[in-house]
Amino acid sequence: MNLISIRIITTDVKKLVKFYEQVTGIAAIQYTDDFAELQTPSATLAIGSTKTLQFFGGDEIAKAAQNQTAIIEFLVKDVDDEYSRIAQSIQPDMVQKPTTMPWGNKSFLFRDPDGNLVNFFTPVTPEAIKKFASNS
Repeated sequence: MNLISIRIITTDVKKLVKFYEQVTGIAAIQYTDDFAELQTPSATLAIGSTKTLQFFGGDEIAKAAQNQTAIIEFLVKDVDDEYSRIAQSIQPDMVQKPTTMPWGNKSFLFRDPDGNLVNFFTPVTPEAIKKFASNS
C-alpha cells in the first residue's frame, strides 16, 4: 500500500492553490474550478472545493477550514533557505521558526489560508538523513 495523496477541502480553491504554488514553487494542475493538484515525486496535494463533497455523499463528509489534527509536511533540500524565501509571505501565520526536533529534522511550521498546519523540514541527524535518503 502507498500513500498517494492528501486532499484539502476548501471554500476557496483559487486562494489555496495560489498559496501552495507560492510556498512550494510547484505549479498546480487545475482540472476544474473545483479541483487542483500539486504533484511531487512521492505524493500529491489535492485541493478540492466543498462542491466536490457531493461526489462522496454530501456536505457533511468534510468541513472546510476545520483541521485541528493533521500537519501537511514537505521534505525540502534546505529548510533555512526555504524559510528565508517565504518567511515574509507567511507572516503572521508563522507557528514555529526553524528548530531542530528531537527526531532529527530541522523544521518550521506555519498555517495556510484555511488554518491547516504546514511543516517544511530537512533531516539533519545521521539517522534522519538515512531515513529520508531515498526521498531527496
